[in-house]
Amino acid sequence: MKQIISTLLLLATISLPLLGQKDSLQKKLPLKIRHAEPLYMDLIRDLGARKGEKEWNVGYGIEGHKDYTINSSFIEYEFSPLNRLGLEVEIPFAFYRSVNSSGENVIPRNRIEGIKLAAQYTFLVSEKQQMSMAAGYIHEFRTHSFYSIDHGRGMLKGNSMSPFLIVAKKWSNRINTMIYTGPEWEFIPEESRRDLYYQVNASTHYVLPSGNFVGIEVNDEFSAASHQMVFRPQMKLILTPNLALGLVTGVPTNFQKDGMSFMARIIFEPKSKK
Repeated sequence: MKQIISTLLLLATISLPLLGQKDSLQKKLPLKIRHAEPLYMDLIRDLGARKGEKEWNVGYGIEGHKDYTINSSFIEYEFSPLNRLGLEVEIPFAFYRSVNSSGENVIPRNRIEGIKLAAQYTFLVSEKQQMSMAAGYIHEFRTHSFYSIDHGRGMLKGNSMSPFLIVAKKWSNRINTMIYTGPEWEFIPEESRRDLYYQVNASTHYVLPSGNFVGIEVNDEFSAASHQMVFRPQMKLILTPNLALGLVTGVPTNFQKDGMSFMARIIFEPKSKK
């Protein structure tokens, strides 16, 4: 009997530190609240991102205007080198087609829109309030069209700088809201242009238990000379545990200048290596 008791005490002595070590490792994993991420004005990385997370996005869109149609595409890579810090590199392309068969309209030329570098840090994650807040910065190197580059204009046309603030809250397991806002300064030296824009992007999503969601995103951008608001109904379909498809429709409030738009986004999250 004494041998049995001694054996049990020895096992308990060995097991307790191991259990404590396992608990401490679990506690080291930072808190993260799963917020529904808008599909058009997407985030640099999930709010409360954890070290080692990464994601690839590839997209295609078509957008109507009065004199021309834009066929756009992009590729972006997101990753988190540190807990709560997200970084992103994005390269968007734009191809223009005149709506006038005679080709009389002067339209923009095909181009790489630019090279975007961005960072985002989640400085608040509140489990009690089911809220996250983050701040970030996007710097875009604007480029000349393929035609201008081919005719000796060089690649770099200008720069834009965009600091931003994000506030997201879950009202239940299903309802998610988010506000993404901040100014954008655009500098085009050769045209002596220095434009200032301000954007307020609000979104609401209903998330299903499967992770699929439906929602709407409102992109509101204004400057001293213009104001543009676009409603973007959207849905996200989970295809596999690490692959999803996002579909977005754009409905502008000013149909005299802008037309309807559509965008599809493929979202791929590589499995993390343990």
